[in-house]
Amino acid sequence: MFSLKDKVALVTGASQGIGRDAALALAEAGARVAVAARNEEKLAALVAEIAAAGGEAFAVKMDVADAEQVKAGFKQVMEKFGRLDILVNNAAITRDGLSMRMKLEDWEAVLKTNLTGAHLCTQQALAAMMRARAGRIINISSVVAQSGNAGQANYVAAKAGLIGLTKATAIEIASRNITVNAVAPGFIETPMTDVLSAEVKEQLNTRIPLGRMGKPRDVAAAIVFLASDEAGYITGHVLNVNGGMHLA
Repeated sequence: MFSLKDKVALVTGASQGIGRDAALALAEAGARVAVAARNEEKLAALVAEIAAAGGEAFAVKMDVADAEQVKAGFKQVMEKFGRLDILVNNAAITRDGLSMRMKLEDWEAVLKTNLTGAHLCTQQALAAMMRARAGRIINISSVVAQSGNAGQANYVAAKAGLIGLTKATAIEIASRNITVNAVAPGFIETPMTDVLSAEVKEQLNTRIPLGRMGKPRDVAAAIVFLASDEAGYITGHVLNVNGGMHLA
């Protein structure tokens, strides 16, 4: 595992799924981790688990769709740790429906959390990273941002927007030794996919060359790599973790 000793990371959407495993993996690699989400109970359990394993974590209640909560949350992290080296923009929601029938509030809710939320968090993180002239920002996109997916126009648009945000921001801040990359997971075993029927999951597996859905740990490993010093010459990149489902 790559060493993140003496680094401070913040993971949004850390209460479950990919975010939770990313926080655990970053802590295992030596980082002190701020875990952010709306569910305080799940965050407390995660902090306790990290502490029990010998790591250090700090819970921040934060709805990334709320600019004031984002500002307050990042202020708490800076007051607690005094620095921020790694940001993982993972928070996401779904409000599925066919595009022609999609309610405006469902469109706006997904874009506000999944895309605008990442932008707001990035702005706050850059204030600390630019002073330090170092940092890692990792945006969690999705395979559907590259392939499309019926019934998820809002989610696909937001996740595709994250790829554009990644590339634009990477160019803007490269001179400050800050890298910005994206991870595009395929279908991963998380609460978001737990709602799928066994039949649908089996159909999905036939579309994945490796023959199985991914684990949150598969994505967490990619996040740890991109957060490490060894990935210092990689920026503006989209790392696919999809079992071969989509080859870009």
